[in-house]
Amino acid sequence: DTPSPTGIHAVSRIALDPNYTYNPNINFKQGQNDKILTVPPGPNGPVGSVWIALDKPTYGIHGTPDPSKIGKTESHGCVRLTNWDARELAKLVSPGVTVEFVGGPTIAEVGGTSTDELTQQ
Repeated sequence: DTPSPTGIHAVSRIALDPNYTYNPNINFKQGQNDKILTVPPGPNGPVGSVWIALDKPTYGIHGTPDPSKIGKTESHGCVRLTNWDARELAKLVSPGVTVEFVGGPTIAEVGGTSTDELTQQ
């Protein structure tokens, strides 16, 4: 329902150990839930230990509590990395850095390095 964005976007902010807020009015619809939910920070949260927000609302680059799901359609249009790769990427980017979605819905290039390359290192 919410594929990855296309084109060039920019990093708008970076949050380490973020809360995760699910708002059914602006996020994907999850079952019959119609209430805003907040999941406290931690590596087992839906976005792992890092959230790199993009200038397209509700989309970002983030960690995951389950690295076995990297490379599978499990996200709602975001770019999912292992927590350790997301933390490493967070050290390398800052607000304003461009992110270009290329080669399909799950590959993004950040400063010339694809997230595919980051997950394989």
